[in-house]
Amino acid sequence: MIKKLSKKYSISCRFVCTRSGFKHVATVLKNGVVDFQTEVNYLNRTWESYEFETVLKRAIEKYFGDKEEKKFLNLV
Repeated sequence: MIKKLSKKYSISCRFVCTRSGFKHVATVLKNGVVDFQTEVNYLNRTWESYEFETVLKRAIEKYFGDKEEKKFLNLV
């Protein structure tokens, strides 16, 4: 799944099987180039209101942090 944030930024999310469960991986793309990656590991599935919710939130918080672009992209 790819979530477009703006012309400049998008986040690609994917599901990966692991030895003891699975993980969600989110990759921040800046102008189509990989700029940052984070993941969330699961042993048992936790409840999320939509798929990749937790890893998307983590990617946005870690990548944008307190950057001014976060406010511009309405990610606050």
